[in-house]
Amino acid sequence: MRNSRVFAALALVSALTIPAPAREPVRTRKAMVVSQEPNATDAGVAVLKAGGNAVDAAITVAMTLAVTHPRAGNLGGGGFMLIRLANGTSTFIDFRERAPLSATRTMYLGKDGKRTKDSQVGWRAAGVPGTVSGLEYAHKKYGTKPWATLLKPAIDFATQGVTLTYAEARNLCGNRDVMEPFAESKRIFLKGGACFEPGEKLVQPELAQVIGRIAKSGARDFYEGETARIFAEESKKAGGEITLEDLKAYKTHERKPLTGEYKGYQIITAPPPSSGGIAMFQMLGMLQGTGYEKAGAGSASATHYMAEAMRRAYADRARYVGDPDFVKIPVSGLVNRTYTKKLWANVEPAAATPSSAIQAGDPAPYEASETTHFNVIDEKGNAVALTYTINGLYGNGVTVPRLGFLLNNEMDDFTTKPGEANMFGTVEGEANAIQPRKAPLSSMTPTIVTKDNQPFLLLGAPGGSRIITAVTQVLLYVIDFGMDVQQAIDQPRFHHQWLPDTLYLEPGFSPDTRSALEKMGYKVASTSGVASVEAIMVERPRAAAASRGGVVADGATAASSRQGGNTDTWMSRITWLAGAQNGRSSGKAAGY
Repeated sequence: MRNSRVFAALALVSALTIPAPAREPVRTRKAMVVSQEPNATDAGVAVLKAGGNAVDAAITVAMTLAVTHPRAGNLGGGGFMLIRLANGTSTFIDFRERAPLSATRTMYLGKDGKRTKDSQVGWRAAGVPGTVSGLEYAHKKYGTKPWATLLKPAIDFATQGVTLTYAEARNLCGNRDVMEPFAESKRIFLKGGACFEPGEKLVQPELAQVIGRIAKSGARDFYEGETARIFAEESKKAGGEITLEDLKAYKTHERKPLTGEYKGYQIITAPPPSSGGIAMFQMLGMLQGTGYEKAGAGSASATHYMAEAMRRAYADRARYVGDPDFVKIPVSGLVNRTYTKKLWANVEPAAATPSSAIQAGDPAPYEASETTHFNVIDEKGNAVALTYTINGLYGNGVTVPRLGFLLNNEMDDFTTKPGEANMFGTVEGEANAIQPRKAPLSSMTPTIVTKDNQPFLLLGAPGGSRIITAVTQVLLYVIDFGMDVQQAIDQPRFHHQWLPDTLYLEPGFSPDTRSALEKMGYKVASTSGVASVEAIMVERPRAAAASRGGVVADGATAASSRQGGNTDTWMSRITWLAGAQNGRSSGKAAGY
């Protein structure tokens, strides 16, 4: 029986029983920043008001988050910047961390062959950081404002201090087990062990000095200068793997984004070494044409179909995806619609497929914790979606003495032992084995969606392996279910990643939905959250019937598509820029 014939059996009994979320997006007219920390958002908006472009503002936001959001904002990590310029061109800047030169595929296995904690905690867990290199690369090629000017807010916050909210103070103290074993982390972030109280200031003078040197000398200071020298000395003293040679060898890569189409929308997203774009396009390819959305968001039937797509995409992720500079990845084959429909062929309309029955597919060769995300769009329509990370909350727990920044534990994202899960529960394959200078596989999925050659949706999220499913769900809630951007983010989410064979549900799903899914054969578990999505939607005048609240939820426009970066044309198309993020986040959407 074809999948589209069975929705009536499941659709109505399992919809959400809670009312639709009442929160409205934050709306502005010209430009907007959405990030997970209010000070960083405000600093980015100030750059836009001063005439900076979206890349300028993104640099300021990222450097400010390194001071004001220590659980994830970083100098000691890495990430991805997705850029779409107003003239329609797009690019992807890869500043992912890299394995040190001393790295070996068995470096985190003990004599008994079992995994050690060294890939998660302490100096040996760190990959070579890429943030400073990546931001400078973006500035030199796409920025307009002076580098030192863009870094000034971060220096000021580090010098003068950041006033901690109740949530921030509680988060620092609540993660004391990560940082307390390391003297500098205990001194700076735990107030010597006493913990900060709400309203107290977190002052970081060592970090202010580092950012000050970077403002004056550029990334060279971090990779070859005084900061690099101190970093290498402290690493050697503590038994770490990162050397001065590692720092000097680091290079940012500019790559071609992964692009494709879904129901008339153009999607620009992350290529390898992220698995996010491939998995997203696989899920979209499997779902398109099934009519799954007819059952309604939050129904057991729609959740089942989406979960089955997730399960299959993650099986392929484990086998095929790694650093493209080290392994050959059949990208076009993996996202080809013929192949994704093949993956979908054995989906049963009312029964879960056991993950044990699913292995990675065989695509045709069509071609030779903790993270943070933010979005920026400027007056001309230049757009940036940036996700960067130190992996776990507060990374590996180590603050580099004399430098004041936390280090990542990104080495845990490699396959440290085939068949065994990492800290996010994902099982990785041979394509992601550890090699010197190789980037570990990532789930970060910064994404920009366009309609009629104009920006429509910018989105991304932190959340480890759950990033991909969270970002894809928000995209689908907007396009397939007609939600506005805040409704799409507030809609309860779920997650399935093939292994473990568990369907995780956020609060908000009805007992009937949960029961129906369990009867289908799902092992259902509760989770407090499936990533924290940040998004900006460009709302435009509607040609036909008015939508909810007089704004558009589908990006449609009656006028012909814009062919260039003309500010007047861009502005005439905008009703509002609508920014949204999770209610659990302490971040901020703002603009003017």
